[in-house]
Amino acid sequence: MKGNMRTAMVQGVNLTPQLLQSIRLLQLTAPQLEQELRQALERNPLLEQDEAAEEAEADEAPEAAMLEAAAWDELPEPAFLSGGSIGGGDDDATLRIADGESSDPRLRLLRLLSLHWDARDLDIAAWWLDRCDDRGYLEQPLDELLAAARAAFPTRADDVGVLRQRLLHGDWPGMAAADPGECLRAQLHALPEDATRGLALRLLAEHLDLLAAHDHAAMAAATGAGADAVRAALGMILGLRPHPVQAPVADDHGHVVPDVVAWRGGGAWRVALNRRGAPQLRIAAHCERALAGSDHAALRGLLDEARWLVRGVAMRNDTLLRTAQVLVERQRDFLDQGPEAILPLTLREVADAIGVHESTVSRIVSGKYIQTPRGTFELKRLFAVRLEGAQIAGTAVKAMVRRLIDAEPAAAPLADDVIAGLLARQGVRIARRTVAKYRDQLAIGPARARQRLAPRQARQEYV
Repeated sequence: MKGNMRTAMVQGVNLTPQLLQSIRLLQLTAPQLEQELRQALERNPLLEQDEAAEEAEADEAPEAAMLEAAAWDELPEPAFLSGGSIGGGDDDATLRIADGESSDPRLRLLRLLSLHWDARDLDIAAWWLDRCDDRGYLEQPLDELLAAARAAFPTRADDVGVLRQRLLHGDWPGMAAADPGECLRAQLHALPEDATRGLALRLLAEHLDLLAAHDHAAMAAATGAGADAVRAALGMILGLRPHPVQAPVADDHGHVVPDVVAWRGGGAWRVALNRRGAPQLRIAAHCERALAGSDHAALRGLLDEARWLVRGVAMRNDTLLRTAQVLVERQRDFLDQGPEAILPLTLREVADAIGVHESTVSRIVSGKYIQTPRGTFELKRLFAVRLEGAQIAGTAVKAMVRRLIDAEPAAAPLADDVIAGLLARQGVRIARRTVAKYRDQLAIGPARARQRLAPRQARQEYV
């Protein structure tokens, strides 16, 4: 067996312990940072708490700190570090801000389906999901949608109905159901088959009126089942979800601790870090002097660890403050006037403004909150996606939709196409479907559900 040697150039990233610690500190929220620092105080005897509020945080070896900051800016995206692929060069990097799980049920379900569905089937599934409201029900009659789906996918006309059935009986039973009855039946079919499930299906299919009236005796007489069996079937039905969409798992943080505070003073917006709670650490001066010429490996290791921590915290706070300053400066109209004044803003724009990589901005804003006169909210709320073909943010358009609906006449609510027309007069051109999507995201019903009688008309009908 003959051996040979060859040379090759491979691009990689050397993740030193210091760099990994800096990245981890960058992503910590205010409560997490406080816990981290208090644990470090207990673990490392060379650290001490700086009691002087006016004293700046330790600033050691600025050149090394700048090199370390440059090193983490050269890191690839988090997906690459975890073995995934790097996304394309999209202009809107806001979507890469970490956020546990999307609030859009369509995106969550498509991500789940992508694990075991074929790509061609996913296209049709996405088409059906786009025709569902935020509860998971079809927005138009089923026969009309089937005809439209066959026209949209002529080569797979026979498959569109089958794929809707796969959605209906898939990971979220009842998704893309035509009505609540179909949704509940799909959920029942997902349960183990037994006599109780069979009776529940009969009640839903044949005796929905008795079920709505909660007439146990009539249901028992109509089905020939005993009272206990009827009660068990009713319990199974009542245990089903009223709609198929499954809410994302909510993180229970208890209360929000803002990482940054913004206020208006002297005619300008000002920003400061919220240092309440988290201790300010420094290396004990007498310990550092004592170890100046020491070669004790354990103590030198503790000293290096303390230096890395102090430097990493300083870099994290500096990056967070500069990011918040840019966000507040760019979105001052939003803070002054409200959601309709929010401007399109991406990670790339903020990263260019403070001289770091987009991934650094994504990490530093993830899970961080800012306290403002308008309330306390996540920093990433100050980012906004540009509405396609316009110089306005989609978030601002959503706020305009809410304003128009809030001001509509009680007896004559505005239809989605009317709202789209009113926005077009203001220079914002969006489709009726987009208005309906924004209205669903705002938890506002359609025009027919919002219609209320005027006071005089209500009194006349009462008389």
